[in-house]
Amino acid sequence: MSQPSNKPTLTPQFCFNETALRDFLRLSRATIDDSIIQNLNALVTPARDGFDPSSTAERQVQPARRRPIDSAACQAFKEKVLFQSWQTRSDVLNYCAGVALDPTDPDLILREAETAKDRERVVDERLDPYSGRFFPREARTESLANLIRNERGVEGIIRARTWGLVTERCGDVGIRWEEALNRWRESTEGR
Repeated sequence: MSQPSNKPTLTPQFCFNETALRDFLRLSRATIDDSIIQNLNALVTPARDGFDPSSTAERQVQPARRRPIDSAACQAFKEKVLFQSWQTRSDVLNYCAGVALDPTDPDLILREAETAKDRERVVDERLDPYSGRFFPREARTESLANLIRNERGVEGIIRARTWGLVTERCGDVGIRWEEALNRWRESTEGR
């Protein structure tokens, strides 16, 4: 069974290092969500039923029906791996979203100085037609906020896909992933 990703040390430097943040999210998703079918198949115990010699009597053209997964194994996987991984990613995204709201952004002063300098600049567009263009630099907090917004959208899509496969194999039909995750959070709060 796969193990959930370890929670990184949460610091503003981690959040502003967009490569490290994206790599953590990508690795965590690849370990659990992207390989969910393999993770669920690993929960099946094929030797439990014993070997059926008639299974080799003819060629199986149609895919064999999926073996049901033991409900205890499914529940353990969801609680110890899936929800734990989702919660870790949520914690990282929530922390970094808080960092993105930081009003003491050191780049703010630099951007204000650049804007003031650009207002004073005299441009002769006949000599350089491109010099009149001004490309304001995006603050790193704005860039981080956009990244967090995009990653939360990706999380929603991935979790919905993963949960669809989990419910198909484990039989939790009728419950949405948000509700299942919230129930798990409530059950682990007292621990």
